[in-house]
Amino acid sequence: MSKVYFSSWQGEVVDNRDLLHDNWQEAKAKLPVQYNKDLLTKAFVGWDGFALFEQDVDVVKLAMNYARQYQEYSEACGRCTPGRWGGRILYDMLDKIARGEGTLSDLEHLKEVSLTMTTTSKCEIGKTVPVPILSMIEHFKEQFISLIKNQIKSPWYDQDDEKYIANVTAPCSDMCPAHVDIPGYIEGVRDLDYKSALTKTRSSMPLAHVCGRVCPHPCEDACRRTNLDEAVSIMELKRIGADYETNHNLEWFHPVKPKEPKNDGKKVAIIGAGPAGLTTAYYLALEGISCTIFEELPVLGGEVAVGVPQYRMPIEKYNKDIELVTSMPTVDVVANHRVSANRLKEIEKEFDVTMLAFGTRLSKAIRCDNENPEMEGYWGAIDMLDKVNLWHKYKIGSPAKEDLKDKVVVCVGGGFTSMDVVRCSIREGAKKVVMLYRRDEKTIIRNTTLEEYTEAVEEGVEFIFHSAIQELIDENGKLKSMIVNKYELIPDPEGGRAKLEKIEGADFEIECDFVIPAVSQSCDLQILPEDWELKMTSWGTVQTNGKDYMTSREGIFASGDCEYGPMTIVNAVGQARRAASVISRYIYDGKVSLTDEEIMEDHMNRLRVYSKNEKIKGWMPGIPREESEKVETEIRKHNNMEVNLGFTAVEAQAESQRCMRCYYLSMVAV
Repeated sequence: MSKVYFSSWQGEVVDNRDLLHDNWQEAKAKLPVQYNKDLLTKAFVGWDGFALFEQDVDVVKLAMNYARQYQEYSEACGRCTPGRWGGRILYDMLDKIARGEGTLSDLEHLKEVSLTMTTTSKCEIGKTVPVPILSMIEHFKEQFISLIKNQIKSPWYDQDDEKYIANVTAPCSDMCPAHVDIPGYIEGVRDLDYKSALTKTRSSMPLAHVCGRVCPHPCEDACRRTNLDEAVSIMELKRIGADYETNHNLEWFHPVKPKEPKNDGKKVAIIGAGPAGLTTAYYLALEGISCTIFEELPVLGGEVAVGVPQYRMPIEKYNKDIELVTSMPTVDVVANHRVSANRLKEIEKEFDVTMLAFGTRLSKAIRCDNENPEMEGYWGAIDMLDKVNLWHKYKIGSPAKEDLKDKVVVCVGGGFTSMDVVRCSIREGAKKVVMLYRRDEKTIIRNTTLEEYTEAVEEGVEFIFHSAIQELIDENGKLKSMIVNKYELIPDPEGGRAKLEKIEGADFEIECDFVIPAVSQSCDLQILPEDWELKMTSWGTVQTNGKDYMTSREGIFASGDCEYGPMTIVNAVGQARRAASVISRYIYDGKVSLTDEEIMEDHMNRLRVYSKNEKIKGWMPGIPREESEKVETEIRKHNNMEVNLGFTAVEAQAESQRCMRCYYLSMVAV
C-alpha cells in the first residue's frame, strides 16, 4: 500500500486531488514513495501508469523526461520503426509543449504516435513507453492545454532541482536474484553473437557454466511467455555462450575491460571459495581491487564442486568458471586453509575489508527416536556427497560404491541436496533407493525443479510422500531398519495452509542399510570470534540488512549461505555481486552506499514486474518449447556422464526466437 496524491498504476485510479493530505487514499501497489533513507520520491513513471506523491509535480515536464529516458536507456531492438523512432517523436513533441511552443494538434499527434507504438512495436518497451504518457495527458490534460493556449513554459522547465533516475528491467530479470539481463543474452543467442550473449550474462553472473546447468531458474516462473503457452528455456540458453567460449578455447569474454590493478595497498579477504566468494572476487577484480580467497577444502568451488554431482555439473566446465576468476591478476587463492576464530581476527587486521562467504556444511538431524550419528549406516548428506564427488571429480579418497553397492538407502529430505543424494546412490550401485518427504509431490518439485524430480523417478528412486521417520532401529550399533509414520493433509476450514496429521495405525517398517539425512544444513559458527558479538538471525546465520550485506561489525560483510542459510547458487551470486559493488566504494570512502541502479532494482522487486494475470496480445501462441537431448535412463544411471546434453545451435536459435523481449522502463523523480 502506498499513499499517493494521484496514481493510475495498473489501471487503479487513485485521485486525491481534492483531499487534504491526511485523508489521501492509498494505492494497492508497493510504489517507491521513499527513494532511499534520505530522499522522498516526488513521482514514479513506469510501463503500467504513473504515480504522484506530491501536489506540485510538473506533469508535463515529468512526461517529457520519461520520453527522454527512453532515448538514453532504450533497449529497443531497432527492428521496427515505431520502437526505433516513436520515442524520439514523443520526446520532441513533449519538449515542444513544455517550452511553450506546442499546439493542440501536437496533443492529437502524441496520441496517434502512442497508439501506433502500443499496437505495432515488436518489443515490449516500445509498446509500453506511451502508456503512462497517455495516462498523464488523460488525467492532467489541463496542464498541457494551459501551456499550449498561453504559449508559456512548463513551471519547472528551466530548473534542475529535480533528479530523474531510470531503470530498465524485465519480468524474468526482476525475478532473477542476480538480475541477469536475460533478454539481452537470449538476443545474442538468437543473432548467433555468443560473445554478446556471454558478456551480457557475466555483467551480473560470472558462473555462466554453472548457472546454465544447475540453476532452479525462478526467472522462468516470471516469463511472460508462460501467459501465452510455455516459458522460454531461459536456463539452458545461458550455457550457450559459456560453452562456445570454452569449446573454442577463446580468451575470456569479460563484460567490461578489467581495470588495471590499483596497487594502492587496499585489499579484501574472502572466506570461502564457493559461488559467493568467487563472485565477490570477480567483480572486485574487474575494478582492479586486490583480494585473497581463503578456502578450507583442497579444491575450489564450494558445494557446487563437492556437493553437486558430475552428471549435473561437469567439473571441467565449472573449473572454467573458477579459472575465469582466479586468472584475474588481483585475485590470490589460499586453499587447504581452515579459518578459525583466531585466524579470522588476524585476517581482519591484515585486510581492509573481510567478506564472509563460507557455506552451510553441517547436516542437520532428522530428530527421530534412537538417532545417533555414530551409528553404522547413519551418513550425513554433506559427508556422503563429499566422498562421491571428491572421488569422481578429483580422485581424492575412495569410491563410495564400496559402501553403497547392493545396499538399501533411505534419504530424508525434499530439496536439491536430497535429490543429489538419491541420484548419486543409484549411480553408486545401491539396490534400492527411497526418499521420504513430509510434504507432497508438488512441493518437492517447487523446492527443486520438474526436470530434477522427473529424472530421479526415471532412474528408479522411490518417493514416499507424507511420511517421516519415527525411530531408527539398530543391532549392536548397526542400522537395520526404521519405523515410518504416515501423514495426511487436513485442509484448513479458514482457507489457510493445510496441516499434516499423523494417520494412526498406518506406520510401516523399512529394512535398510543406510539412512542419509538431507533435511537441511547449518553453518559452522566456530569461525566467528565470540567477542565480536556479531548479530545473528534466528536461523543461526550472520545477520545483515539484506541490501548492502554489511554485518553488525564495521568492515565485515557476509553473503551466500552463511548470511541466508542454504540457498540457490543464483541467490548467492546475486548477494555477492551487490556486496562487491558496495565494498568497491566502502574500501575507499568508508561509507556503505548503493548505486541508483541497485536502489531501483530493489524498488522494482517490491513492486513486482511480472503479473500472472496479464493477457498477452500480439504474439503467436502455441510455439512449442525446444527440448534438449538427455542421455537415456538405462545408460546414465550407471555412470556420471552429463545427463543434459544442451541445445544444438539450431535448437538454441529456435528457442531464443520465442523470447518476447519484455524490457520495461521505469523512472522516479526525486
